[in-house]
Amino acid sequence: MNSRLWTILAESFPKLLEAGLTVTIPLTVASFALALVISVIVALIQYANIRPLLPLCRFYIWLIRGTPLLVQLYVVFYMLPEIGIMWEAFPVAVLVFGFNEGAYMAETIRGSLESVSRGQMEAGYCVGMSYVQIMWHVVLPQAFRTAFPALSNSLISMIKGTSLASTITVREMLIEARVINGRVMETGGLYLEVAVIYLMFCTFLTWLQRILEKRLARRGGMIK
Repeated sequence: MNSRLWTILAESFPKLLEAGLTVTIPLTVASFALALVISVIVALIQYANIRPLLPLCRFYIWLIRGTPLLVQLYVVFYMLPEIGIMWEAFPVAVLVFGFNEGAYMAETIRGSLESVSRGQMEAGYCVGMSYVQIMWHVVLPQAFRTAFPALSNSLISMIKGTSLASTITVREMLIEARVINGRVMETGGLYLEVAVIYLMFCTFLTWLQRILEKRLARRGGMIK
């Protein structure tokens, strides 16, 4: 590695990191928040066995898990203008990533809900709680403690998957690297630098996950 490459990497790192902090991270946070809302709703519908909505939820999960994320991005991004909906690339990416990850997280949360003893429901009814109160105060907190490691893995996977947003012109780190590479022609070094930044983000999330898991474990122990 010559001095020219080191100079290029040193100059490009702040620009790539800025793209990561201002585009990749917000895209991940917004998409994960949407996925969490969708997954909880879909999981609760399946857990409660709401028959009119059950086929719709299963069709959604089947469709999303059976088609590639990249194809979903292309379909939504290029079909919306054809039906008169003009959206920027960023909200389209949030929508697609949210609905995509929501299907996988819904199954995670559903499994966690079903792992909670049905006796908890009966105990809640015995003390005069309504179904909504039991779900909110008793079942969901226990289910989320069980689902937390898997949901954390989904978040880490999502932050890496957002690189696909570059294919629909979202100016995240990969596009920024391509722009810089167009001037300096150091493809390998620049993409390696992008990989290092992704690794930094994922390492931080992994560290945060371990801390939160320990806190949840202590809280769960206190409840028991």
